[in-house]
Amino acid sequence: MSESAGRAQDAVEEESAFAHPAVAPDRSAAYGSHPDQVIDFYAPGDGRDGAPLVVVLHGGAWRAPYDRLHISPFAGFLARRGFAVASVEYRRGDGSPQQEGAAPVAGRWPETFDDVAAAMDALPALAGRELPQADVRRTVLTGHSAGGHLALWAAARHVLPPGSPWRLPASPRLRGVVALAPIADFASAVKLDVCGGALHQLLGTGVDLESRSAHTDPALLLPTGIATTVVQGTEDTTVPPAVPDAFVDAAAKAGELVGLTLLDGVGHFPLIDPSADACAVVAEEIAQLAW
Repeated sequence: MSESAGRAQDAVEEESAFAHPAVAPDRSAAYGSHPDQVIDFYAPGDGRDGAPLVVVLHGGAWRAPYDRLHISPFAGFLARRGFAVASVEYRRGDGSPQQEGAAPVAGRWPETFDDVAAAMDALPALAGRELPQADVRRTVLTGHSAGGHLALWAAARHVLPPGSPWRLPASPRLRGVVALAPIADFASAVKLDVCGGALHQLLGTGVDLESRSAHTDPALLLPTGIATTVVQGTEDTTVPPAVPDAFVDAAAKAGELVGLTLLDGVGHFPLIDPSADACAVVAEEIAQLAW
């Protein structure tokens, strides 16, 4: 497929994914004092108890205009398939463009990572209170695009460099991670200018980028010892397959096998579009780890 055709396909798929009405959660709970420090909870649609807990981290290039609302149809889809779901909000960019006509600034350093770490630490207690149907012993992390990066990062906190404020003393209790078109390898993402320089906006440039990447780049935080699967569309022009491919290769070099499910002819957004076949594949990959 040509580059122009790929972009046209991506636009159509994005429109479809964003056309679904937002799905209201059953409960919401704060994990901090900032308005963005909140988690939405969706009860399993079949009413079962002991349902696996799927933690969803939304994408949007860590930019403020993209919040958890756009991924709520995906969260609702997973709940209808019998999962308990926790959709995490976190601080992103401030919403102001860098210059006229430019995209809003991506992410906040270090608040974006502060929030994801705090949310994950608070989740077992919050889920026990707000979503008693959930079995937190069977927790699977998933995230799309920038959220895929954050899911991989959250699962790797026990291998962060010593002295990192987010480092865990032991591996988090997870069944696994299903990362959807993740920004999983910073070197290739920078080379390909993924999301219009979002990584530079999130982490800085030069020495800042290098030092902060040591604490945040999933490709540098390997092996984790946690079961991990990447789901990627072959026609994704937003996060090209070369980016997760580089992460999978890095994992192999570190002695860890990361599953890679390639969806032929699929772009970036069908992975979170409940009307797309790709979304059913994602749910199955989550179920493989959860049950």
